[in-house]
Amino acid sequence: MAEAAPEGGFALYAHWPFCAAKCPYCDFNSHVRPGGVDALDYAGALVREMETLATRLDARPTLASIFFGGGTPSLMPGAAVGRVIDAAAKLFAFAPDIEITLEANPTSADAGRFADYRAAGVNRVSVGLQALNDADLKALGRWHSAAEARAAFALARATFPRASFDLIYARPGQSAAAWEAELTEALAFAADHLSLYQLTIEEGTKFALLHAAGELVVPEAEEAARLYEITQALTEAHGLPAYEISNHARPGSESRHNLVYWRYGAFLGVGPGAHGRILSGGRLLATATEKNPESWRASVAARGEGLVAADPVAAADQAEEYLVMALRLAEGLDAARYERLGGRALDAARLAALEAEGLIARTGTRIAATPRGRLVLNALAAELAR
Repeated sequence: MAEAAPEGGFALYAHWPFCAAKCPYCDFNSHVRPGGVDALDYAGALVREMETLATRLDARPTLASIFFGGGTPSLMPGAAVGRVIDAAAKLFAFAPDIEITLEANPTSADAGRFADYRAAGVNRVSVGLQALNDADLKALGRWHSAAEARAAFALARATFPRASFDLIYARPGQSAAAWEAELTEALAFAADHLSLYQLTIEEGTKFALLHAAGELVVPEAEEAARLYEITQALTEAHGLPAYEISNHARPGSESRHNLVYWRYGAFLGVGPGAHGRILSGGRLLATATEKNPESWRASVAARGEGLVAADPVAAADQAEEYLVMALRLAEGLDAARYERLGGRALDAARLAALEAEGLIARTGTRIAATPRGRLVLNALAAELAR
């Protein structure tokens, strides 16, 4: 049985799948089209899919956030972004403080483009800096320089009320001292939010092939844990504590869109390869769309949407998904909600044992991973769920 209304809020995700080049570490649904794409036509297809899927919702909840992800959404013209935002405003009531985020790459950041996004309604950007030295940027397959990264973020801060950036760490050959120096520099120009991701080797990427051949070596688990601990200490000291395992913010500046995911809210996903969780027909449906942009576009033209899946999520799976997502947050999960979703309580003896081991902390019905628990978060989630 699905919740009557999404306790974690409601959001819209719009996927722009196109990039100038495919990064060797990236397993996202991104595609290179050297001949370019008709961006306004593509935006029109996003709108049509949004309109079609909106008719299947049990209700039209207030929209807490819109997120343009990719791919490289900063390749979109402002008019295309505005078309999607305007259509969303006709379909849904916007929260008074709605967060509208667009992901941007330094190579496509310029004052005119950013001004167009701001005029269209974007009030937050997330800039993919990824590294602050040219050698590592080249190794990551990025086309921008460190100087261009810094300039792009300065422009973002000057244009938008809120701005975040991403960095990747635990890179090949990266020492603890090098990461500490780089993060210290980054924190000096950070605004109110930053995302710090450990490099992971994803199946199907160029990095996976290199890693399998022994040509790409990433830090061992013990060294990666040390880098993670440095990350937590430095961000905490700069007033940007982790509110989620990889995301840091000044209190009150957390990403509202991502909080919808982690608090297990509902979200409508449109565009190639977009996923969603929507309340429809009294059930929670897990939706997914066609990944190939051309196939997705043809499907939208033919039937108004590009869904390849709209599967009911069983009660037990809802509870497990909630646990896995919410445990990533510093605030943790609500054990009472877990029980409501899945129809069974978490095992009391197991909770007591994990608390005694220093892996979780409990406050009332809330359960949160401790700093020690976050180092083994996947195993902790599996232990709680069994």
